[in-house]
Amino acid sequence: MLFHLPKLPAEIRVSHLNARVNEQRKKIAQTTASKFELLQLTQQLAKESRTRKKNNQKIYVLDFKGDVQASAVENLREEITLILATAKAGRDRVVLRLESPGGMVHGYGLAAAQLVRLREAGFNLTICVDKVAASGGYMMACIANEIVSAPFAIVGSIGVVAQVPNFNRLLKEHHVDFELYTAGQFKRTVTMFGENTAEGKAKFEEELQQTHSLFKHFVENYRPKLNVEKVATGEHWYGKDALNLNLVDKLQTSDEYLLSQLLQHDVYVIQTRRKPTLGEKIGLQAAQMADQFVPSLMNKIVDSLSKANATLVQMRDPKL
Repeated sequence: MLFHLPKLPAEIRVSHLNARVNEQRKKIAQTTASKFELLQLTQQLAKESRTRKKNNQKIYVLDFKGDVQASAVENLREEITLILATAKAGRDRVVLRLESPGGMVHGYGLAAAQLVRLREAGFNLTICVDKVAASGGYMMACIANEIVSAPFAIVGSIGVVAQVPNFNRLLKEHHVDFELYTAGQFKRTVTMFGENTAEGKAKFEEELQQTHSLFKHFVENYRPKLNVEKVATGEHWYGKDALNLNLVDKLQTSDEYLLSQLLQHDVYVIQTRRKPTLGEKIGLQAAQMADQFVPSLMNKIVDSLSKANATLVQMRDPKL
């Protein structure tokens, strides 16, 4: 019998980006600036603080780094719930730094639905793409009020792909029968081990086209000015071309964008971290030991081979 231990609760950390940046500014000034310049900086920081207090507008920064399964959605949903419970819609804003090449439809569908919660609650959502927001990643990005892309970020890939290897002929060559029993005409359209029929393949293709159609309508709903039919070819574009096609709204890195917001807004970075389980801790320790041991072992092996090779050359050189 297998026992599954419950996941440990997530730890949510909130850091004030303004304070972090200003602390670094003061450290640099203490080393490089004169006393008068340091005084000017102190006065400037105080003025900026008063301006932010008067504006009384906060920006909450989230991060989403996507894999095939969109597993980061577990953290995203908790962070968004926290914002909905504490921030003020219509006044406060949310920025998501997004990096994802896409993946499973249902995983990214759920991740996109989490962002829809923010839009429906009345929050202004900006999504920054520094590297890639393609396929399911763009499904998330299109929900934003504003998409900010780095000049060479990869954007788009509004399409659907499925790859299914088939081993039926190999099994036949080895006289292996594969039996598949289903109830329902299209319970299984294509299979890895059985012989796929033309009818099953056609149904599978129909399902892909249906998913693509849903994807296009979703993008069109949140970016009505975008010519979806023109860009829903499965292609991707770099930032500048994506801007010309209206896939994004501005060319800028996330660092540059957030830096431009610090004077007028209090910016808070929200990060969720799950405490590792005992098994994960053991695995991490093993990996760290391997990182320390393997390079040392490889150096010894290379050193031994070098000495052996030098000895062999001496033995074979007729001049020695």
